[in-house]
Amino acid sequence: MKTLPLRARRAALPLAVLAGTVASAHAQSADVRTLSTTVVSATRFSEDLQALPLGVSVLTSDDIRRSGASTVNEAVMRLLGVPGRQDLYGGGDYTLDLRGFGSTADSNQVVVLDGVRLNEADLGGTRLAGIPIDGVERIEVLRGSGAVLYGEGATGGVIVITTKAGLGMERRSRASLQAGAGSNSLRDLRGSATLVHGGFSLDLNAQQRTADNHRENFRSESDGGGVTAQWSNDATRLGVRYGRDALDTGLPGSLTAAQYASNPYQAAPGSRTNRASIRNERAGLFAETLVGDWQLAADVGWRDKSLASVSPTFIYAYTVDARQIGLRARHASRWAGASNVLVMGHDRGDWSRDVAGTSGSQADQTSKGWYLKDDLTLAGGTRLSAGVRTESIDKRLSRTAGPVQLADRENAWELGLSQPLSGSTTAWARMGNSFRLANVDEFSFTNPNVAIRPQTSRDLESGLRWTTASARAELRLYRSNLTDEIGYDPNAIGPNSAFGFNGANINLDPTRRTGVEAETDWTLQPGLTVGLRWAYRRSTFRSGPNAGRDVPLAPRQVLAVRASWSPAENHRVSGGLNRVGTQSPDTSGTCRMPAYTTADARYAYQSGSVEWSLSVANLFDRNYYTQAFRCVGGQPSAIYPEAGRQFVAAVRVAF
Repeated sequence: MKTLPLRARRAALPLAVLAGTVASAHAQSADVRTLSTTVVSATRFSEDLQALPLGVSVLTSDDIRRSGASTVNEAVMRLLGVPGRQDLYGGGDYTLDLRGFGSTADSNQVVVLDGVRLNEADLGGTRLAGIPIDGVERIEVLRGSGAVLYGEGATGGVIVITTKAGLGMERRSRASLQAGAGSNSLRDLRGSATLVHGGFSLDLNAQQRTADNHRENFRSESDGGGVTAQWSNDATRLGVRYGRDALDTGLPGSLTAAQYASNPYQAAPGSRTNRASIRNERAGLFAETLVGDWQLAADVGWRDKSLASVSPTFIYAYTVDARQIGLRARHASRWAGASNVLVMGHDRGDWSRDVAGTSGSQADQTSKGWYLKDDLTLAGGTRLSAGVRTESIDKRLSRTAGPVQLADRENAWELGLSQPLSGSTTAWARMGNSFRLANVDEFSFTNPNVAIRPQTSRDLESGLRWTTASARAELRLYRSNLTDEIGYDPNAIGPNSAFGFNGANINLDPTRRTGVEAETDWTLQPGLTVGLRWAYRRSTFRSGPNAGRDVPLAPRQVLAVRASWSPAENHRVSGGLNRVGTQSPDTSGTCRMPAYTTADARYAYQSGSVEWSLSVANLFDRNYYTQAFRCVGGQPSAIYPEAGRQFVAAVRVAF
């Protein structure tokens, strides 16, 4: 290894650790704590992960609680090493980037909560921090295209969040309360409960969080809660759910490089009184039943969102009304030693947005998709998978400058193969096609004389999965060639060019996403577990004036290392290290955002039903930032700084 260049040796180090994991796990005795079989529902119905011809990472409620993460996106970033970019508000939301899509990451991945899609049809982003974290049972991250099962915008992957009520497992009555306090005047209160009587169950959860946060005019107050009532027997489950969350926050604005160097915690000049509020309400019905060899399920969701951003000279406010219907069926059969699973379904989504004011607008989107996926497993364990989806999408925007519309029908497909190499090792590969159309904010701000075309991607992926009683490891390679990728070009001719201001959303020159991902978890001895997540990713232009340059805001290397140790009964120490490589704020490549490494730690003591804990984030008090929009004078600008070292002390009582 010493003969390799330094950069190559650094890139190869996590792979060497992964190889060492496999070797060391072989040496572990059989009495080491057994890892349970991993079952995932990102395939629309529950399946054993080991035989799937795709990559899925899973976080459980225990993983989340032991890490001290307080939001869904914090858990995904901290535990899975997924890079995130701070949003403009103070509620703890981040834009997650699964496969290097940079500034358009949110439009190239799908987020699902208990079977209902949450993505917006504009550039407003998907708010995950409002979901009470104590109500989450598991988070599954499907790596790579999920276009056949989830439709438009799933090229980068799918994040599937399942609450304790949505899991549908055997229920028992229980409850917990948690109170925490910490740096920057943080106050965090949480509660959850499950009440079970016969076939009926009621789940409740709530969270309230206030903090001054780490910058001037960044104080935030947030709360959220939900209730789910359901009935089930051996064959059927029926239920109704409701949830809400609210955020009130200051808006400190972005900083120049000089301002950041002087004082990263200041508010931008002119931003010291800017405020924003966000309100979300979610309601839904769900049902699933077994009829012979068929498993039938339906999810119906309603969602209302309102946002208001206020400054002394400007008010921006809108409301969103979204409706989702998902119908799906699964048929399992066996013959001559082989088994076959057929999944089919229909998704319909209706989304509308009203922007208030004299220059406001009305936007609407309707999508209708049908999908079919078949998995045949031969007697020797070879699994063949094929799927197809067709989806019609109609997007409209009415405004004072005149209406615009974008409508099309797109198709997705995929082929997959998994082959067991031994009782513990499986090799897999898949290929397919995915797509997305410009959202209402994109196709309404483009060159009036150039139609914006659908974005398509040809996706290839392969992997090696290894599982034993005490360890798991997976290695994945992927490549996605995108044609007509949709993005913003600050130099393009746009609707304001006549007034001397260029900039428009366009179809970019051909781009490519390639990379290698490695992840592993293993138990070195009873009470000591270690996990590693690493990825080396390239997001580049394949041709055109920017050929070879990186796509903006797409770091090349990300790493997360976690460890959990129980040195004595009822004592647990856990923590980890996260590193995100350098990235460019824009396509010019004239500057790069610095790489950053952060560490966190948590100590917990369990006394009967009470857990006492002390957590620290950004342990070494590093100055860093995850969000910057442009290069000015060879330096990143429009910077949103992250917090320094933060402590949280908490007590949790379980009943």
